[in-house]
Amino acid sequence: MTTDHWSEGDLATLLRSGRPAAVARLVAGPQRLGEEGVIDLGGQVGQPVGGEVRWLGEAYRLVRPSLADLLSTLKRGAQIITSKDASQLVHLASVRPGGSVGEAGSGSGALTIVLAYAVGPSGRVLSCDRRRDFLEAARANVARAHLEDRVEFRERDVAAHGFGATGLESVLLDLPEPWGVLGWAKAALASGGYAATYTPTYNQLERTVNALRDEGFADVRALEVIERGLHVGEGGTRPEFEMLGHTGFLAVGRKVD
Repeated sequence: MTTDHWSEGDLATLLRSGRPAAVARLVAGPQRLGEEGVIDLGGQVGQPVGGEVRWLGEAYRLVRPSLADLLSTLKRGAQIITSKDASQLVHLASVRPGGSVGEAGSGSGALTIVLAYAVGPSGRVLSCDRRRDFLEAARANVARAHLEDRVEFRERDVAAHGFGATGLESVLLDLPEPWGVLGWAKAALASGGYAATYTPTYNQLERTVNALRDEGFADVRALEVIERGLHVGEGGTRPEFEMLGHTGFLAVGRKVD
């Protein structure tokens, strides 16, 4: 439970306008933040959240990390699903507070963190990966976000053995060949639950959507999310020249008994 004062071991964001967020843990002694330098936040324990700290000669506000802060400072191994796609997957798969969600594979844990946020303290996320190194990286990132109580990690090849669970409300697949897992996903889902997938190419998407239909999923949809920022100025508002275009294709279907 969060409080209005810092406790030892809390994760905190150093916030300053015009600078990227930096995330650090409140522990005694110097710690390195990225490549910029070191800081000692031990003196902040017991102090009110939102107070000022000085780092590298500049003033920062020390606040609790947002989901965006955690994802932007994630230690990456495997390529992660971007926030624009992760948030849409949460919507498509109807992930809710208190819900039960299955995930394969774990990767670097970015989607795992998003799902753990979405299900809340009373929900549960089952995250499976056949690679131990990916599981260890994802577990470390989830623990850094203080969300480990909501996630169970399993070293498991879901394409060969399934999820080993039933009654899940949602199953999300970030795999090279998700079409080979959709039968297992359907077996793990409760009636009315959703299976959602993320694939980077048209060929993968086509095979995935056809497999969703063949497995008897209803309300099958496929889409792509493109994000474009806006430059806002007095009398000069316009689209940004660059945008976050293709990252992956999303597909979803609903289990109907």
